[in-house]
Amino acid sequence: MFPELNNLLNTTPDQAEQGKLTLLCDAKTDGSFLVHHFLSFYLKGVSLTTARECGQLVFLEGLKSAVDVFFRPQEEPHPLQFLREANSGNLQPLYEFVQEALKPMDSGEAAWRCPVLLVDDLSVLLSLGVGAVAVLDFIHYCRATVCREWKGNVVALVHDSGDAEDEENDILLNGLGHQSHLILRAEGLATGFCKDVHGQLRILWRRPSEPTAQRDRSLTYQYKIQDKNVSFFAKGMSPAVL
Repeated sequence: MFPELNNLLNTTPDQAEQGKLTLLCDAKTDGSFLVHHFLSFYLKGVSLTTARECGQLVFLEGLKSAVDVFFRPQEEPHPLQFLREANSGNLQPLYEFVQEALKPMDSGEAAWRCPVLLVDDLSVLLSLGVGAVAVLDFIHYCRATVCREWKGNVVALVHDSGDAEDEENDILLNGLGHQSHLILRAEGLATGFCKDVHGQLRILWRRPSEPTAQRDRSLTYQYKIQDKNVSFFAKGMSPAVL
């Protein structure tokens, strides 16, 4: 029924475009289901435990790591070292962690092709006092390494607070939006809560290489989150309404 959406959600990792940044955004709703989709998308057929054991998945648990950084000698390197520094804008240790975790292996084992950096979520860095420009610099270096050098992809979630006075969040969202080839924006319904329709998903494709009139293309679907999947349908076409 929705060929564009089916192609987006059901393609295989080998068929996915490489060297791209995908921005996930949520406003007045929880967009974590988008993160779960991309995590399972890039690890099809492999459990998270198995992926971690074989080195296919490297996971940095931010909350636990944020506590650990205060209980180790300050001279020991840590991805979240900025939490102990007066200048919280230095994200170089975090970038170095990403670089080390995703770099191709030099051993005789087969290297993982097309690495993916999945960030859930960048808004936390703003909450911890990191400026939007520093976060954009971090993503810039990650894209240069992961997307351009290693031909992989970056997927990042950012919350849209809807607060007109939150300039840092606006700078981050706008900056990432201009760099992204695909933007998935989950939004709550203007009419409020509905048990049969949980929100709407706006999809924006950005194609800088195309003529100006054809660069951007957008579609909007409504969705309902179920136990193990998400159902999508055209606006106003929920089964509950028919």
